[in-house]
Amino acid sequence: MADARFNLPTGWLIAAAVAAGIVAGGAFGVYVMGDPSGNNGPQAAATSADDAACAARQDLATVAGAAARGEVAAMLAASPPQSLKGLAFNAPDGRPMTMADLSGKTVLLNLWATWCAPCRHEMPALNQLQKEEGGADFEVVAINVDTGSDEKPRRFLEETQVDALGFYRDATMGVFNELKRRGLALGLPVTVLVDAGGCMIAHMNGPAEWASADARALIAAVR
Repeated sequence: MADARFNLPTGWLIAAAVAAGIVAGGAFGVYVMGDPSGNNGPQAAATSADDAACAARQDLATVAGAAARGEVAAMLAASPPQSLKGLAFNAPDGRPMTMADLSGKTVLLNLWATWCAPCRHEMPALNQLQKEEGGADFEVVAINVDTGSDEKPRRFLEETQVDALGFYRDATMGVFNELKRRGLALGLPVTVLVDAGGCMIAHMNGPAEWASADARALIAAVR
């Protein structure tokens, strides 16, 4: 049963996301207009073979879309699925990595920032989802996109007792800008469901109740 503190209605969360976007509009522009490269240099383009392999995963994307109900109904099936293997960011130990390094796992990829109020609200729920569902075949990969040093985002995670999520990082907004280029990211938070082969099978903009039974059902349907 989900913790009561995570049970705010999805409609309220989406409204909060819109309001936060209006209030933080100036700051947000700094992020989306930055250099499109990530910590590992330019985001690598998918090969035609990768894209072809992902396009063949349309059936799984359709399953994801059908399973996206209730608290996660905003999750949209990819059409067609796209390869995200080249997305580059930093691992929890600070070393450069790409989505290809997570091959073999279904991944719920989430981009967040400390200045984004809806992001901050959903982080404990993402943490709970990782505690309940994380393992060898599934991981919540929450990438912090604050510019500057690691101090502020690390302090936020400590203060909110988010202890199950790895500290993935992209201080240059390369991942966000790549998703924006593909028409997948309109603002923050943005969440992408990636299969074990590195293919995006579903995506959504705005927050969701990730500690809900609906979220667990979505993950169970595709892992």
